[in-house]
Amino acid sequence: MIANLLLKIVGILMMLTALAVAMSRAPDRPVETLVARWAPPPSDFVEVKGQIVHLRDEGPRADPAPLVLLHGTSSSLHTWEGWVRELKREHRVITLDVPGFGLTGPFTGRHAPDDYRGDTLARFVLDVLDQLGVQRFGVGGNSMGGEIAWRVASLAPQRVQRLVLVDASGTKFEPESLPLGFWLVRIPVLNQLGQYLLPRALVAQGLVNTYGHPERVTAELVDRYYELALRDGNRRALGLRAQQLERGDHVDRIAALRLPTLIIWGGRDRLIPPPVAEEFHRMIPGSQLKIYPDLGHLPHEEDPAATLPELQRFLAGTAPATAAP
Repeated sequence: MIANLLLKIVGILMMLTALAVAMSRAPDRPVETLVARWAPPPSDFVEVKGQIVHLRDEGPRADPAPLVLLHGTSSSLHTWEGWVRELKREHRVITLDVPGFGLTGPFTGRHAPDDYRGDTLARFVLDVLDQLGVQRFGVGGNSMGGEIAWRVASLAPQRVQRLVLVDASGTKFEPESLPLGFWLVRIPVLNQLGQYLLPRALVAQGLVNTYGHPERVTAELVDRYYELALRDGNRRALGLRAQQLERGDHVDRIAALRLPTLIIWGGRDRLIPPPVAEEFHRMIPGSQLKIYPDLGHLPHEEDPAATLPELQRFLAGTAPATAAP
């Protein structure tokens, strides 16, 4: 009797698992099916060495040093919309989907197809700016985008006027809490399955984990992250990026930076905790640091109205936050 009961339980679990897999099946979507919703004006698509890049170039063209903003892992240029809406009144602001993410998608054209290391992405950003005819600029980024930003500043110090790091990666640290999706993508077999399965609930859980105020995670926000993750090839690129992380390997280059730097951080960031902000602050001489105690890993997206004034003061060269000795 017990054996029969166990068999029934196992059978039920197997059926539930099969149902869950079937419901979670999420095939890649051609980029053309996503453009109408996620690339309205002023979105543009520019070819850079055979790679089609989704970007937005907004604000006065007379600005002598545009601000380039780079998104984090599994995100897109949309993450900066709250900031750009105000910044573009006085500044030229360039945002783009980094290869492997958003509508830009995986590396193609004359680029190495499977190389998503930090310096590769940084050189790509410089290629985009060359294509746009931009020589001098400020650069900022969140999380992975912050890492790309300081790498750009390190590779082309003569071109970068200022640096903005928003909950940036690049040093060696241990997350206090890792979203389940980020954890799964690091496991070889499971990240292969992730190319075919993507429960929308997993995306929602990741955003709840990274926001300081989970109630601010809306259905539309989840839609954006979910649908752009399904862009053809993005999930495979994410797995490659996870395998190629170089956490803490080039901190000497961070310490060698000599340019005006603003560090913005969420005090409730459990993915890249606030002590990492302090580390960046100590390493970069003269840097300014502003921590928002009740915000998470995406402070610029979670509360653009609260975080933007510090950036505006920095860009204007007035009222610095806490300065490094």
